[in-house]
Amino acid sequence: MPQTADDLDAVAVRTWCSLALDALGREREAIDAINVYPVADGDTGTNLYLTAESAAAAVEAVFAAHETGTSAPSTADAVRAMAHGALIGARGNSGTILAQLLRGMAGVLAEEPADRAVPERLRLALTRAAASAREAVAHPVEGTVLTVATAAAEAAGRTGAGAGAGAVARAAYEGARIALEATPGQLAVLGRAGVVDAGGRGLVAVLGALVEAVSGRAPERPATGPTAPPAPAPFAAAGDCPAADDPEDGPAFEVIYLLEAGDEAVERLRARLDVLGDSLVVVGGDGLWNVHVHVDDAGAAVEAGVEAGRPYRIRITHFAADRLHARPEPAQRAVVVVVPGDGLGGLCAEAGATTVLARPGEPPASGELVDAIRRAHAREVVLLPNDADLRHTAAAAAEQARAEGVRVALIPTRAAVQGIAALAVHEADRSFDEDVVAMTAAAGATRYAELAVAERQSWTMAGICQAGDILGLIDGDVAVIGQDVPETARSVLDRMLAAGGELVTLVLGEDIPDALAATLEEHVREGYLAVDTVVYRGGHQCAPLLIGVE
Repeated sequence: MPQTADDLDAVAVRTWCSLALDALGREREAIDAINVYPVADGDTGTNLYLTAESAAAAVEAVFAAHETGTSAPSTADAVRAMAHGALIGARGNSGTILAQLLRGMAGVLAEEPADRAVPERLRLALTRAAASAREAVAHPVEGTVLTVATAAAEAAGRTGAGAGAGAVARAAYEGARIALEATPGQLAVLGRAGVVDAGGRGLVAVLGALVEAVSGRAPERPATGPTAPPAPAPFAAAGDCPAADDPEDGPAFEVIYLLEAGDEAVERLRARLDVLGDSLVVVGGDGLWNVHVHVDDAGAAVEAGVEAGRPYRIRITHFAADRLHARPEPAQRAVVVVVPGDGLGGLCAEAGATTVLARPGEPPASGELVDAIRRAHAREVVLLPNDADLRHTAAAAAEQARAEGVRVALIPTRAAVQGIAALAVHEADRSFDEDVVAMTAAAGATRYAELAVAERQSWTMAGICQAGDILGLIDGDVAVIGQDVPETARSVLDRMLAAGGELVTLVLGEDIPDALAATLEEHVREGYLAVDTVVYRGGHQCAPLLIGVE
């Protein structure tokens, strides 16, 4: 039961995110089942859940950062984290719009004067959310989640001056629920399918969680209507995308990416993508955006992003293949690996693995790992998290995949070089157990190290470091403090090879010159007989240099 009472402080925001995630988890399959517009791809509930999971994880990170201090996070801290988490984790059209709704609310709740009453701030937040979501969609269509969001804001705005935050939230929920029930009469494809809008149903669940978070009491769920099982229909049901195209004749690809770009460049991008396709939604701001579009030329959509700024986390889904062909039989075995940079992502993909990119400061959530396991489409999956901090996240993902009938072995690799070693001995032709044992042994026989730059003065196991020092971490502990990368790298290699080794693996960050690799290769060759060295480009990764010795 939530601890807040008619308030919307940081704790209430945390509670709201948790309750929303629980609600979307309960309704995920039912929402997925009502997904025909504009493409019957059955993923609206899943996309909403993954977006909410990313938002909740960001809020939890803010609270974790304050655990050692004397003060709790502010409401502004919590709502900004929620909005940022949703933005970077938004999936599909539904998740992208949800991210913009949360961003719109956060803009009011974080910036409005603290002396303004909470109910008034909540009314303004809901209004801003609905307006900003409409602005993000190139061609809004009624009968979608946009309609439901607008109705929620209008209902909240009609509450009296004496209404508390709980009453405002409850009015928004009821307004959204009533609007959702009307969506089949507003959008023909919903009426033909006999269902409500899937994205709107997800928003109703999120608003129900808001009611419980601020009032301590969950709204009653109607026995019929949007939360009841979908009626039989010729389609699976209605989707979440507010675009007016025929769902059977739409573009072939869904393209999604995060984009670092300025406002003017994004406006030009909107115009370019609007010509290329439909279902265009661009959300975000302050230099970071989430772009979603349906197109026939996926390459052109990505190139447009490159012209505007720096796109990353690019996801391309081929709708046409889903429409025209039954999904092929699953492979017998696959490997899913988390990689810290795009360079290693390409290397692992060439080896046949399904990759999940972990950007600096943005570890993947369990939902992303589950999604990667599903994309691998195999009966047996070996999961390599390549980060000690991901052990719980990976375990949760493995458990979820097992519940879906996939045999999953989680090898607790703690660094990318251990994952490379495991992947190098992977053989799909041998038995699953034998393969897992061999991969586990290879990973366990690989010591790992990385170089990092000290951000502040601190005590370490190697002594006191100063801001700007180069730290050499071996097996997770600081072992060397140096003044430059080459010197520190040589010292780390010497310490690691003192215990023996046959192969050194070097993974260079994008700012490290090739000359360093040549220097380190020469150092190993001259000082250690019969030790080979392999070098890979890691691309944009957190550490300037990763080292493995096996």
